[in-house]
Amino acid sequence: MAKAHANSWEVTDEFWSRVEPLVPQPARDPDKQYKRAAGAGRPTKPPRLVFEAIMYVLRTGCQWKALPAERFGSASAIHQKFMLWSKAGFFENLWRAGLAEYDDFEGVAWRWQSIDGAMFKAPLAQEAVGRNPTDRGKKGSKRHLLVDGRGVPLSLVVTGANAHDVTQLEAVLASCMIKRPTPKQRRSKHLCADAGYRGKNAMKIILAHGYIPHVVGRKSEAERKKRDPQKKARRWVVEACHGWFNRFRKLLVRYEKLEHTFLALNHLAAAIIALRKISLPVNIIYG
Repeated sequence: MAKAHANSWEVTDEFWSRVEPLVPQPARDPDKQYKRAAGAGRPTKPPRLVFEAIMYVLRTGCQWKALPAERFGSASAIHQKFMLWSKAGFFENLWRAGLAEYDDFEGVAWRWQSIDGAMFKAPLAQEAVGRNPTDRGKKGSKRHLLVDGRGVPLSLVVTGANAHDVTQLEAVLASCMIKRPTPKQRRSKHLCADAGYRGKNAMKIILAHGYIPHVVGRKSEAERKKRDPQKKARRWVVEACHGWFNRFRKLLVRYEKLEHTFLALNHLAAAIIALRKISLPVNIIYG
């Protein structure tokens, strides 16, 4: 009997049609001498198989060496391709393309945005890592997110767990992956943040980027909600987005040693989150 739907790590034809045009094409280094002619030797792995293997690792959280050889072949060859694609900016481009499609179909909810950071364990990390103040000083990292009104990630920065949220405010706001088009009518945009973003310098940065700041502590936020039950909560979407990232098991605990490889996996997850927010007649990504 046929499956009702694909596994969360399987790449559907609809998803692959969005990914394939962005896959980096192999190119030879003009300054290097090669023993074999172009195209000679063992054929390279099909890009779709490589991408599906990366999806398998991201979804299941398994070690690269634990990839099922009967389906994907050499795990080291898969990892080598992943490293090359990461350095070529492929995953970042995929996230940007996913945001562009989301903007075309749904429209980015620019008016109310939210920002926050979340810490996680990073026992093997060698870059962008620091002592986690909430985990007895063990090694950890932190993901800083800026999301739109629906919780779709617009900006992502990874630092050590000991980097305070407010110190990364400028970096997060400045690295937004998609530019807001100039509206026909002047419309304000709001930034919701918790008490970790208080301070004169933080206010200057928020205002300099054209936001109306809403920096409120959790307790004050709860009290406001009690006084006015009709008041709509806004900041929770960024916490929900961190939860969506944690559904990708490879990101729940960071085992990637290098910053660029861990960022690449985060960018892939961000692209999937953006694409899943599009109302399409066919579900291109499951799980």
